[in-house]
Amino acid sequence: MTSVRDIRSQFLSYFGGNGHDITPSAPLVPDNDPTLLFVNAGMVPFKDYFTGAMTPPMPRAVSSQKCVRAGGKHNDLDNVGYTARHHTFFEMLGNFSFGDYFKDQAIEHAWNLVTRDFGLDKDKLLVTVYHTDDEAAALWKKIAGLSDDRIIRIATSDNFWAMGDTGPCGPCSEIFYDHGSDIPGGPPGSPDEDGDRFIEIWNLVFMQFEKGADGVQKPLPKPSIDTGMGLERTAAILQGKHDNYDIDLFQNLIAASENLTGVKSQGDAKFSHRVIADHLRSCSFLMADGVSPSNEGRGYVLRRIMRRAMRHAHILGTKDPLMHRLVPSLITEMGDAYGELGRAQASIEATFEQEEERFRRTLGRGTALLDDATEGLKDGDVLPGKTAFTLYDTYGFPLDLTQDALRSRGITVDTDGFDKAMAKQKETSKASGFKSGDAGTDDIWLAAREKFGATEFTGFESLDGTDTIHTVVVDGNAVTEASDTEVMFASTKTPFYAESGGQAGDKGVVTFDNGASITVTDVLKKAGDVHVHIGTLSGTIKVGNEAHYSVNPDNRKRTMANHSATHIMHEALRRVLGPHVSQKGQMVDGERIRFDISHGAGITRDELKKVEDEVNAVIQQNAAADTKLMSPDAAIEAGAMALFGEKYGDEVRVLALGEPLDADADKPYSVELCGGTHVERTGDIALFKIVSEGAVAAGIRRVEAVTGELARDYLEGRAAITQNLADTLKAKPEDVPTRLEALLTERKQMEKDISELKKQLAMGGGGGATSVEDINGVKVMARVLDGVSGKDLRAMLNEQISAIGSGIVAFVAKDDGKVAVAVAVTDDLTQSYNAATLVNAGAEKVGGRGGGKPGMAQAGGTNVAGADDALTAIRSAIEAV
Repeated sequence: MTSVRDIRSQFLSYFGGNGHDITPSAPLVPDNDPTLLFVNAGMVPFKDYFTGAMTPPMPRAVSSQKCVRAGGKHNDLDNVGYTARHHTFFEMLGNFSFGDYFKDQAIEHAWNLVTRDFGLDKDKLLVTVYHTDDEAAALWKKIAGLSDDRIIRIATSDNFWAMGDTGPCGPCSEIFYDHGSDIPGGPPGSPDEDGDRFIEIWNLVFMQFEKGADGVQKPLPKPSIDTGMGLERTAAILQGKHDNYDIDLFQNLIAASENLTGVKSQGDAKFSHRVIADHLRSCSFLMADGVSPSNEGRGYVLRRIMRRAMRHAHILGTKDPLMHRLVPSLITEMGDAYGELGRAQASIEATFEQEEERFRRTLGRGTALLDDATEGLKDGDVLPGKTAFTLYDTYGFPLDLTQDALRSRGITVDTDGFDKAMAKQKETSKASGFKSGDAGTDDIWLAAREKFGATEFTGFESLDGTDTIHTVVVDGNAVTEASDTEVMFASTKTPFYAESGGQAGDKGVVTFDNGASITVTDVLKKAGDVHVHIGTLSGTIKVGNEAHYSVNPDNRKRTMANHSATHIMHEALRRVLGPHVSQKGQMVDGERIRFDISHGAGITRDELKKVEDEVNAVIQQNAAADTKLMSPDAAIEAGAMALFGEKYGDEVRVLALGEPLDADADKPYSVELCGGTHVERTGDIALFKIVSEGAVAAGIRRVEAVTGELARDYLEGRAAITQNLADTLKAKPEDVPTRLEALLTERKQMEKDISELKKQLAMGGGGGATSVEDINGVKVMARVLDGVSGKDLRAMLNEQISAIGSGIVAFVAKDDGKVAVAVAVTDDLTQSYNAATLVNAGAEKVGGRGGGKPGMAQAGGTNVAGADDALTAIRSAIEAV
């Protein structure tokens, strides 16, 4: 049997041997298309090459690209696990030509691979072409020897690909495999084409036109090739299977799920195991690429997929969280091809476990609500969209989870009603929608990148430099001259660091020979690697002027100290909290460190102290920082920590900081891939202090810290506060905690005594406060109490109802602009008098409403002037019985 691993390797080797650069899969989070949640096709990482926005570094490429399709309103998530070929995660094998070869070689490569290398029977293959593409049809006849009846012309958009309303486009040619006449379905283009007999395995896109805004298609000067072959469905054919879930990879994952749950993959359990296996892949790869579960954007999609898998684990009867225990099996299957899975294993497992424990706590309540809402519904009925939205909004049940739960009962969901409820909530709360983090690629900077190349960063060697400005932008427009305004500008080299990797851009001054100057407040990266300076211009500059760059040395020095401290802190956090800790975001500048990590619980004071102690111990070593240039693979092999989701180039900077704290350690304290600026020795950091720690999202903690002079200022400020307290308390600083504790104990006793005095005063002050009246033969104690809070009212009520024996006690208490109403009825009278009814009679007079049980009820209000009327209303309600 040809395994998935073998097919992937064979595909890459074939094209690698035919002059294609074997390109590693890009992360699932696209860096060049803000309209996409995730990379959903093999060509996405190469999009800018096809559009001409960037010049490709190679003429042809091949890849096995990770893809996820599970976002947007129209997605197939609810079909995953129930059909033969739907997946949330899949691998797209593809070969690409960027103006190099075209249809003839694309067809020849495809035919040779599937028939010669993969060994598919030629008689079981047929192809489609766009109905006007005579060239492709002729090539298939010439190269593959296919007869006209096995070259099907398709006139629909299914066989004409376009990147959008405008831009590159062209006809397609698809290769189909015939599973045989015993499988229902007809060939593509026939009335029965939706059957399962003929399965598409490869789509060849011939990018040969440019479509303008007027709809006219013009030939591209350099036609290109983009192909896509689904690895899973190709594996099914090569392994003699008709169902993707029967291939070796899925069968091994399902076997692991069977083993841990003790439930065989048969009957209804078959679908649950398939959902778990599919979602294990998509969730693990998303987390390995830096996505964390949350309530919006990419994180929401991840959480939705996770919870669908976890619900199916619950259906299988698992008592404990399951998904994290399946991660090792996934790494066994795919870790050799995708090393990021192994590097992120601890973090993936911890996140799975935290999310599943959290979901299980809400699952019971949500399921009970769903059962109540669908009571009486039968096959063919529809659950109201508002109810489905309540499940989502209150209990965290995604819409597709509700749909999935009702599938077996034949009940559907009013999705339009759900969408309306969602829209109303967003409008009310002004909740933000998905943000990709980038408003889009700026055409000006892409053009500058294409014309002038990447910006050379000289700031590792010097904080000063001179170069000619090649691009100036004012108010979003490229200009040749600017005066006294806010500007953005770029040159071919600069000592100014551009914000990236969590390090803020440099600040400083740029001067010109004519006396003009620009105060630079930030530097950003545009078009991938163009350093764009942002600042305020005084005077006049022109494109082509020579600029003299001066980075603010103090700000750079503090930023370097903070960035280096962050690396050491990252390692310390992993040592103290566990290897599951991974960086989820950071921002370091000249003021402080802000560092987000994956961790499912609050970090204790003792743990924070241990982290601080380790960081400062490394700082005190005053060890020299060591930076090497290496390939990413070599760096990771040497033990360098790579950040999940980061895309690295052919060469990376590897920074080692500190000496081992463990006697038997064989590598520096911290080793990470990082292109930022750093100290020369750890002692340059001087001092490290954590100033805050807290949650920013489920499973994500934020640690903020300061270093150097700012850390000393922080500690001196805290010391001054302590000394001021000591002076106020007339105590030594070391005695402040004991003195404060004594004062707080004394204060609590005084508050208790005052509350007791208030109650006594209220009950005994004038007018027969404790007197009992008779209403309809029932003993009634009714009183307006001044200066008694609502929280003290219940205790007073309990005390008096116990003393009265048989009767009713009603109090209306006024305190600090608020009013509380409370009524108690002894057990022997609750058949005739209901405390909740009586309390609401009084509450209406003070602008409130309450509730409770027949024996005791309480309400609150704001109309203090109505207190006497409230008591009168209660008396009247008693008399009316």
